Amino acid sequence: MTMEAHHKVVIVGGGTAGVSVAARLQRLGIRDIGLIEPSTTHYYQPLWTLVGGGRAKATESVRSQQSVVPRSVAWIRSRVESVNPEERTVGTADGRNIGYDKLVVCPGIQLDWDTVPGMAQAVAAPQTSSNYSYELAPKTWDLIRSMRSGTAVFTMPSGPIKCGGAPQKIAYLAADHWREQGVLKDIRVVLVLPTPSMFGVPVFAAELERVAAGYGIEVRRNSELVEVDPDGRDAVVVDHESKTKDRIRFDMMHVVPPQSAPDWLKATSLADPADPAGYVEVDKHTLRHVRHPDIFALGDAGSSPNSKTGAAVRKQAPVVARNVAAALAQSDALPASYDGYSSCPITTSRHRMLLAEFDYTLQPRPSFPLIDATRERRDMWYLKRYGLPFLYWNLMLRARA
Repeated sequence: MTMEAHHKVVIVGGGTAGVSVAARLQRLGIRDIGLIEPSTTHYYQPLWTLVGGGRAKATESVRSQQSVVPRSVAWIRSRVESVNPEERTVGTADGRNIGYDKLVVCPGIQLDWDTVPGMAQAVAAPQTSSNYSYELAPKTWDLIRSMRSGTAVFTMPSGPIKCGGAPQKIAYLAADHWREQGVLKDIRVVLVLPTPSMFGVPVFAAELERVAAGYGIEVRRNSELVEVDPDGRDAVVVDHESKTKDRIRFDMMHVVPPQSAPDWLKATSLADPADPAGYVEVDKHTLRHVRHPDIFALGDAGSSPNSKTGAAVRKQAPVVARNVAAALAQSDALPASYDGYSSCPITTSRHRMLLAEFDYTLQPRPSFPLIDATRERRDMWYLKRYGLPFLYWNLMLRARA
């Protein structure tokens, strides 16, 4: 295969991470950038929880990819199929071979619907939905608002997922709606979590325990959905401690699929050989590949041990941009370091939100130190509903925040 193009920097993926890094590299004076992204549509995915909860319209989360790719960046509209670090080339689905001096890998995360038997069929059936799909999020709201009694199940898989708080968010939005409608007392709400606690940071876990108890939610900890019977509306849940399985008949269910790096990425030498999920093996501070010094990665497909959120990308993007620029200048040292900052804006009702911010130490890292960020707050709801979407479209993607 012959090389058909070459760029100083090639970025794999035109999502939040790819567009943000491209914009920041331009601000650092780097002009020869190629961005590989097959989709013509760009989504602000954090809004999908609010779509599923009846608090936003799906159309608010969509813009054209052309409108977000920085000007003068070469947008290569194809899908990556391979990376050759020795030859410093990227192979695309349409047969192109694109060379690079430095490579930034951020293709996002793969939704593995088929990993759980019956899940893919269930989301196509009437009583099951998922906010992890633009097409399905409105269906979640249809199910919630039409439910008056019965059993509602909300699940979360084990392993890293994008926006780890999302499986809980929709449960709280649904329960609050049912309480407003006066029917919560007639609905059994089951939240299935694979973790031993509600959240990895104790102070936020305590608040979420209080929130769940306030709704009367039945929380199944250390548990996971392992099978769905969409026709019989049965959810098979395993308790990882006792190894026992329980069948829960549901009237509605919201599922979150297991997630991993894209299959093509797992097959490359970029993946961590000890990690079957296939994430790009990077130094967690510099975000440079541990074996291939010309390659960097950020966002959901990177191996850094932090929550996979847009807030993490907002802090990772300037680190990657500065370090790529330094590497291009053949600097001996990389100037920027990522401390693991991430945040999970967890909607706890239709009017309140808990802004959980933390870093690699799993200690709170509040952006607003003068307010008590360890409790759900109404002012944080306005940040989630209006402030963060504005920040995303107008500042973050343009390297201004």
